Amino acid sequence: MGTKTYAGISEEYAKLEHAKIVLIQVPYDGTSTWQKGADKGPKAFLEASENMELYDIETGSEVYKQGVYLTDAVTENTSPESMVDAVHEVTKKYIKKNKFVTIFGGEHSISIGTIRAFNEMFSNLTVLHIDAHADLRKSYDGSSCNHACAVYEANQNTNLIQVGIRSMDIKEKSIMNLDKTYFAHDMAIDDSWMDSAIDQMTDNVFITFDLDAFDPSILPSTGTPEPGGLLWYETMDFLKQVFTEKNVVGFDIVELCPNEIDKSSDFLAAKLYYKMLSYKFQKDATVDDYDNAYNNKPLTNNLSKFKEEDDY
Repeated sequence: MGTKTYAGISEEYAKLEHAKIVLIQVPYDGTSTWQKGADKGPKAFLEASENMELYDIETGSEVYKQGVYLTDAVTENTSPESMVDAVHEVTKKYIKKNKFVTIFGGEHSISIGTIRAFNEMFSNLTVLHIDAHADLRKSYDGSSCNHACAVYEANQNTNLIQVGIRSMDIKEKSIMNLDKTYFAHDMAIDDSWMDSAIDQMTDNVFITFDLDAFDPSILPSTGTPEPGGLLWYETMDFLKQVFTEKNVVGFDIVELCPNEIDKSSDFLAAKLYYKMLSYKFQKDATVDDYDNAYNNKPLTNNLSKFKEEDDY
C-alpha cells in the first residue's frame, strides 16, 4: 500500500514536522477465524476519507488543519507475534515524538502492540475497549497474539473498561472484571452506563474501538457482526464525554472488513475517526474566520425550527 496524504489533505498539513496527529495503518488479517478481509480495511478507510467533507458541523472545526501525518503501512506478517512487536515499536516511536498517535487496522490483534506501547509511555492508563466481543482469551489457535486475545494483556496490566460486550466464551467470564464491563443488553435499558464508565476511568485513557461494536444495521462490513450493537449518536455522545472529561492519549480502530458493493461501512469508519479527532482537538480547532458582512441586518424569519411547548 503506497503512502499518500490522509483524506487527500495538502502537503502543508501532512508533513510530520508540522503534524500534531500521526496515523499508522496496519493492514493485517493473520488470525481472523471467520470472514477475512480486515487487511483491506485501511485502504477502504483511506479511500472513504478522501471523499468525506472535512468541516465538522458539530464542533465547528476543520481538525485536519492540526496536521495529520500518514505513516507507511506496517506490513510485518511473518507471525502474529512479529506483527505485534512491529506495531509496538512504531507506535512507541511516534509517541516519543510527542504526537497524538492513532492506528487503523487490520484485525484486533494489532491492538496488543498499540496498548503495550501506550501503557509503557503513560502512567496509570485506562484502556477503554469498545467492542461486541470480550477478547479476553489468554491464547487462541496456539497464539497469545490472536484477535481473540486482544485485551487479555490490558486486563492484566491496565485499568480495562469494556463497553458494548454481547459475545464471549464462558471461560472469559472468570477473568473479566464484571464491575467494569458494560454488557449491551444492560446498556439498552439503562443509559446511566455512560457516567458510570467514565467515573471508573483514570485521567489517561487509550481507546481501542472494534467496529463490530456498532449494530450491523449501520455497519455490516466487519468480520464478526453481532446483533444488538451501538448506534451512531449514543456512541458519539459517549465518546464526546470521554474526550471532554479525560485525557485521551491515543486510539485505534480495527476490524473494518470492506464490501465492494456497499461502501457505507467504510464511510462510517472514516467519519468515526474524524469525529474522534474533532473531539480531541475541539478547543484548538474552532473555525472563526468566516466574515459575515450581513450580521446586523434584521432577520426575515426568526421562527425556530423546533416548536416550543406552548405552541402545541
